[in-house]
Amino acid sequence: MLVRRIELLLIIVTSLYLGACANKTLDGVFPGTQQGTGVGSDACTSASLLQNQFIVQWEDGHTSVETSENAELFKQKFILPQLGKISHVEFDQKLELHSAPAVRVSAVGSSTAWGQNTVFASSAWNAGINGQGVLVGVVDAAVDYTHPQIQPRLAPNQAEINGRAGIDDDGNGFVDDFYGWDFQQNQNNPANIVSATNDHGTHVSGIIAADHSRGSMQGVAPQAQIVPANFMDASGSGSLGAAIQAIQYVSMRGVKVINASWGGPVCSQTLKAVVNNLASQNILFVVASGNDGVDLDSVSDYPASFNFPNQVTVAASNSSDFLTSWSNTSFNIVHLGAPGDSIYSTVPGGYAYMSGTSMATPFVTGTAALLWSLRPAATYAQIKQALLAGVDNKGFRVKTQGRLNISNSINALKQILP
Repeated sequence: MLVRRIELLLIIVTSLYLGACANKTLDGVFPGTQQGTGVGSDACTSASLLQNQFIVQWEDGHTSVETSENAELFKQKFILPQLGKISHVEFDQKLELHSAPAVRVSAVGSSTAWGQNTVFASSAWNAGINGQGVLVGVVDAAVDYTHPQIQPRLAPNQAEINGRAGIDDDGNGFVDDFYGWDFQQNQNNPANIVSATNDHGTHVSGIIAADHSRGSMQGVAPQAQIVPANFMDASGSGSLGAAIQAIQYVSMRGVKVINASWGGPVCSQTLKAVVNNLASQNILFVVASGNDGVDLDSVSDYPASFNFPNQVTVAASNSSDFLTSWSNTSFNIVHLGAPGDSIYSTVPGGYAYMSGTSMATPFVTGTAALLWSLRPAATYAQIKQALLAGVDNKGFRVKTQGRLNISNSINALKQILP
């Protein structure tokens, strides 16, 4: 009798499984170049697609990046045998950083803090608002863990630091991720920080949180802690799949805000789902608008063009308080401007000036960290409201028409959350 019951149970389970799989087709799971995402599929070009690399979104919510000789073999050998476990598959794509090359300097000049001065960052520091207790995800190129102004600001993963070497002590799927993870080479330490060809991640991190007591750079939130997740190689080339995994990693580490100073024509259903899901974790996603000098109402650049409620998209302004000619703009998609032209910050082995919406974005990310340290119980919606309500109106071609003002945003948050 027991054997009969087991047989009946197996029949029922098998029928349910086959019934679920029957609703799936190869073309439905992997539409190929016909993305059908409704998020800028017109902007997705074959030039941006990696024809032998694929992003797999699994039914359990995790994402993996897989390779195969070509799409047809991948369908038959990987997708079809696991069809019931897979939610969606798409081609991986190329991404680019939104900045100009660094100009390295050794001396500190009068212009090194023009951005901080313009947005009144010292008003927060003088009031003891320094980003303390706030974790910030830097999804970018490699961050130099050894830089004297960055090292104290890294968020330590204590379970791994105090654990056993070679063991995933915290069970998060990453072995010995003491501070962050290198998704470009799938290892715990960034391998390309010695290269002077890609200073981007360290430069962005310094703008957000460089420790004032350890050098000449004034980080916007000098007591915030950074969770770095590298997805770029030494030349500044990265993939969408690695970026998605990096976003999921830093969100798992407990960050409140993520800095994304990159983009491209990434018509990606998976990226859309991952960024949208950050709202359920109360995470703010701060994005560079891009450096093509175009109107994003007409030309898409992702993730900037997603325009989710938990997203802030940033244009770049210069020391004359005008938007730069190369910054992307939009009255509907880009929210505010911030300093992004000739910005001084940390790089591996020293300091450099860089320009781009990549540099403007961490000014806003750092400000979000300041605001969360002031009101730790705030929602992403309240932080975003304070950021946008605090701008100085400059007639910019952005949604608020304004440029970041930290002092005003602090006052705005105090009114939102007395």
